[in-house]
Amino acid sequence: MARQILEAIADGILGGGVYALMAAGLTLIFGVLDIINIAQGILVVLGAYLSYVLSVHLHIDLFVGLLITIPVMFAIGVAIQWLFIRPLRGSERTSMTLLACYAVALIIEGILYWIFGPNFVALNAWYTQPNASVKIFGFYVGDIYLFGFVLALAAVAVLYWLLYRTTFGRAVRATMQDLTAARLVGIEVNRVAAITFGIGVAITAVGGMMYGATTGAFSPNSGYDLISRLLAIIILGGLGSVGGAMAAAIFMTTAEALVDIWQPNWAVAVFYLALILVLLFKPTGIFGRTAVRAQ
Repeated sequence: MARQILEAIADGILGGGVYALMAAGLTLIFGVLDIINIAQGILVVLGAYLSYVLSVHLHIDLFVGLLITIPVMFAIGVAIQWLFIRPLRGSERTSMTLLACYAVALIIEGILYWIFGPNFVALNAWYTQPNASVKIFGFYVGDIYLFGFVLALAAVAVLYWLLYRTTFGRAVRATMQDLTAARLVGIEVNRVAAITFGIGVAITAVGGMMYGATTGAFSPNSGYDLISRLLAIIILGGLGSVGGAMAAAIFMTTAEALVDIWQPNWAVAVFYLALILVLLFKPTGIFGRTAVRAQ
């Protein structure tokens, strides 16, 4: 039993890195734009399909392919913000952005169905095979999970550097704290919003590749389960907190793996039970802001 618990904890921590990659962009977008991008789930799936195309048709390694998919997803994110989010104004902006993001999700899902059909596909490489593993503390851990966790740490570190060590990061944090004051001091908030949305979507290229490589198989409708899990993660970690998203992802996946030992049928409910408890007792999340700025 002790061995099972240790394995579950290790799997949960490493699996949390994969979810952290997918959730980081979602919480970053909320921090700057105060919107929940419910299209994030399907954008993760889109990132997985881009990696699939590069791997299967162009024979490019999954990790090398990120050099292509990250800029492509960044451009898609900027286009979504300029075409669907930026034009929305007024008191109904928050609810309208939810509808806009939902429309984007439906459009992308339809395009993926049209191109790839409803069948499941998978990302394969030498490090995704069952026998590609390393022995840690007496049990084996898949190489892809180790690579994913290191990638998650690197992504969070880069985001931290971008937000706290660059001029653009200062503009982002100023926009997060007070949109009106940011405008008054000369910050181009529309440009900041577009770039931030692009970065938030670009991260899904990494998360999508890791999701496709670890989940076994995916299809155009895989985004629905993803977005519900990602929302639970960023609410637990605190809306707008990138570090909180990673901590919450690790906690959620570890708890799910531990529950799976005794009650496999209830393991999937861990995400939603944690979401309910957080909303009841600490709606701002563990690392969240105490209040959201006025639109």
